[in-house]
Amino acid sequence: MVSTPLGRVVPRHAEKAVVEALADTRVVLINGARQCGKSTLVKQIAKGRAAEWRDMDREFMRQGAMSDPEGFVDFSGMMVIDEIQRVPELLLAIKAQVDDDPRPGRYLLTGSARILGLRALPDTLAGRMETIELWPFSQGEIDSTPDGFVDAIFAQGADLRHTSQLSRVDYAERVVRGGFPEAVTRTNIRRRQHFFDSYIGDLIARDVNELSEIERVPDMHALTRLLAARSGQLLVRQSIGSDLGLPASTAYRYLSLLEEVYLIKRIPAWSRNLSNRAVHTSKVAFVDSGIAASLLGVDSRGLVRPNGSFGPLLEGFVLMELARQLSWAEGQVDLYHYRTKDGVEVDAILENRRGQVVGIEVKATSTVRADDFKGLRHLADRLGDDLIAGIVLHTGTQTLPFGDRMRAMPVSALWEVG
Repeated sequence: MVSTPLGRVVPRHAEKAVVEALADTRVVLINGARQCGKSTLVKQIAKGRAAEWRDMDREFMRQGAMSDPEGFVDFSGMMVIDEIQRVPELLLAIKAQVDDDPRPGRYLLTGSARILGLRALPDTLAGRMETIELWPFSQGEIDSTPDGFVDAIFAQGADLRHTSQLSRVDYAERVVRGGFPEAVTRTNIRRRQHFFDSYIGDLIARDVNELSEIERVPDMHALTRLLAARSGQLLVRQSIGSDLGLPASTAYRYLSLLEEVYLIKRIPAWSRNLSNRAVHTSKVAFVDSGIAASLLGVDSRGLVRPNGSFGPLLEGFVLMELARQLSWAEGQVDLYHYRTKDGVEVDAILENRRGQVVGIEVKATSTVRADDFKGLRHLADRLGDDLIAGIVLHTGTQTLPFGDRMRAMPVSALWEVG
C-alpha cells in the first residue's frame, strides 16, 4: 500500500507478490523506476517485522557498505536495503549470508536500475533471489478497480463485454497525468510539468551517469525527446543515431541505459514463424505516458486536436498498462508486438505458455471500422483456434462484435474488468 496526499491509501497489486516471495525466498528484490513508490511499499511490508533498514541514498551508509560489505549485511533478522544498485558489491556479501543461513525473508531489497544487467555486478544470486517489478501506479490502482483484463480475456475470450463512461478527453487526461504518485497528486498542470522536468534532469544527471558516464548530456536529453515522439514505433537504432548525429553503437548504449533506469521499455517482436516476412525489431514505449507527453509539450486538450500525437501516446499508454498487469496476472503471459515487411501489424500480442494468443489494436477514436481489424484477421487466418480473441481498443463506450472472435472494446476495459 502507498499513502498519497490525496488523503487515502493506494493498495499496490505488487504487495501480495512481495509478501508471498518473502515466505519462501531468501532474497526479494523490488525493482522499478525512481519515485514509483518502492520505498513506501517496503515500509508498509516491513512494518511489524523488526527489520533493519539501510538506505543507500545516504552518503554515510554507502561509505560503510563499501568499506565493509560483509559486516554491513551481517544481521540475524530481516534487513531492508533501499536503492542497492548504488552499492552492487553488497550482493556478493548477501550471497555468503544466505548460503550460510538459508531462511526465507532474510533480505528485502529495492533498486532503481536493472542491477542484474550491470557489467560490474559481482554475482547474480541465481536461485536465491526473486525479482518483482514495481511500476508507477496503474489506472486500476488509482481508481480502485480490478485491473484484471489479461486474466479475463484469456478466460472469456470474445465473450468479454465492457461498457465505459469515459470520453476521449478523459483518456487524454489520463495519458498526460501518467502514474507516478507525485504527478497523480498534482492537479496543477504547471506543477506537474515541473515534477516531470526535474525527474528527467535528475535521472540523467545521477542515475544514468552512475551506470555509465555519458560523453554529452545534451545528446541524452535530445534522445529522450526523440523517443517520446516515436512512442509505439519500431526502435531502429541506426535511424535514431543518424537523426541525433551519433554512431549507432553510441545510440544503442544510450538506449540500453534508459531502459536500465526504467525510463523506456522495449516491446519485443513476435513471429512464431507465421511469416518469413515478420520484422524482428522491438518497439519502444515510455514506462510512464506522462513523461512522454511532457517531453512533447502537450496537454490533454492539445492531444485530442487534429494532427495531435494522441494515437502514438495512447498506444504507449496501453502497452504499459498491459506490462504492469502482467506482473500480477494469475496466468503466465508475455507481451509482444507483430509487424511484417508488408506493413501488416498488430500493436500488442499477448501469448500464454499454452501458445494461446490475444491480439490487440489501439485506436484513439470513438468509432471503429472493419478495416481496423486487418492485422487481427491476418493473425486469425494463420493461428486458427490458437487466437483467443482479436480486440480493437477504442475511446468509445461500447463493446461491439466485428466477426468471429473480433471485438471492439473501450480502452478502460484494461483496468475496469476483472
